Amino acid sequence: MIRTSSPGRRGDHGMVTAELALGSLIVAFLAIACAWLIGIVGTYLACADVAAQVARQRARGDAPAAAAVTARAPFGAQVAVVAGAGVVTVTVSVEARPWLAALPTVPLHASAVARLEPGVVA
Repeated sequence: MIRTSSPGRRGDHGMVTAELALGSLIVAFLAIACAWLIGIVGTYLACADVAAQVARQRARGDAPAAAAVTARAPFGAQVAVVAGAGVVTVTVSVEARPWLAALPTVPLHASAVARLEPGVVA
């Protein structure tokens, strides 16, 4: 038996290819978006970690250790330390731009507060 294509199905040729191409583009976009988001979250966690460690070291009165931790802050981060009223507050701020310049930047801020140890002067 010889099969012939019906006249109503002629326009369907290539539809699977177009759908696959569109689906592939969507998957690629979602992969880039997820990687960007993971980069942002990683940068925020690094800022929070630096803020907590610097606050802890400053509360202990260990300025050299605090300076060493500050050096591990994400690239372009600004670390602000405010001491007073028996506590030290550290804020780490950065404009996060994970690995692609074409993607938008996100301003991130992380803060930590630590009570000064007895005998430590602010």
